[in-house]
Amino acid sequence: MSKETLLGIDLGGTNIKAVWMDDLGNVLRKETHKTGDALHGSAWKETIRALAAEHPSRVGIAAPGLADADGRKISSMPGRLHGLEGLDWPAFLGRDVSALNDAHAALLGEVWCGAARGRRHVVMLTLGTGVGGAVLADGRLLRGATGRAGHLGHISLDATGQPDIVGTPGSLEDAVGECTVRERTGFATTRELVEAVRGGSAKAQQAWGQAVRALAAGIASLINAFDPEVLLLGGGITAAGDTLFPLLDEFLGTMEWRPAGHRVPVIPAQLGEWAGAIGAASHTKQEGEKNKS
Repeated sequence: MSKETLLGIDLGGTNIKAVWMDDLGNVLRKETHKTGDALHGSAWKETIRALAAEHPSRVGIAAPGLADADGRKISSMPGRLHGLEGLDWPAFLGRDVSALNDAHAALLGEVWCGAARGRRHVVMLTLGTGVGGAVLADGRLLRGATGRAGHLGHISLDATGQPDIVGTPGSLEDAVGECTVRERTGFATTRELVEAVRGGSAKAQQAWGQAVRALAAGIASLINAFDPEVLLLGGGITAAGDTLFPLLDEFLGTMEWRPAGHRVPVIPAQLGEWAGAIGAASHTKQEGEKNKS
C-alpha cells in the first residue's frame, strides 16, 4: 500500500499545473492556476510556494529552460518567467525539490503512466509553437553536458536553410512548428491549415504535405540516432489526428530504415497538458529513491 504523496508542478508562461499523486502513479488531485505576469512579475513564485506549503514531502518542478546537473534550479531561461533563471528551489521552498526541463518531464510522465509505460528506449517530440523533445536511452533520461539534450526541434533538415532561433539552418522546428506556419503556408494557424486540408484545398494539402514530409525526415533521422522502442508525438499539432498520422506513416514507409522489417511505432502521447506535472512528480520520486539508496 502506497503511503507517500508526491507533488508535481509544471510551470508555464500561461498556467501552473499542479498534480498530487501517490507513488504508484495514481492521480489524487489536480489544480490549474494562472501564472500571472510571467515576463516581469513574480506572482507565480507565491502560487508555487502556497501549493508546496500544503504538501509535507518531496516536490517536483518542471519548467522551460536548462536545468542544472543537481536539479536545484533552471540555470538558463533568458527573457521569460522573470525570476526563474537561477532560482534555488530547495532553498526557496525549504524542502527537497527536484527541478527539470518541461519537455524532459513530459517524457518521464509518459514513461511512468502514459503511452510509453514501462519502456526503456523512447524518443518524444512535442509539436506546438516550437518543436521540443526528450530522449530516454537504456531507461535513463538524456540530459547532456549542460542540460541541452532533447532539443530535437533544432536538428537541421536543410544545411542551406534560414537559421532558426538558436542559429540552426533549416531546422525541424521551422519546418513544422506553429511559429512559422503563416510564412510557410499563408494560413494563420496550423488549425486553419488542417481545416483547409480537410476541406479539399489544394494549396493547403501541398503545404501540409511538405510539413509532414519534413517531420517524417526528422523522425527517420532520430530513429537512426537513438533506435527507440517507440516514438511519441505530443503537443497541439497532434490534434490533426487522422490528417497527420496516416500521411506521416506513408512518408516513413519510404524513409525509415527498417532492418529485418522492424519498424518503430510512432504514436500519440496520452497525458496531454498534464504530462509535465506528472513527469515532475515521477522525477522527484526517482530522486528520492536515489537518495535513499
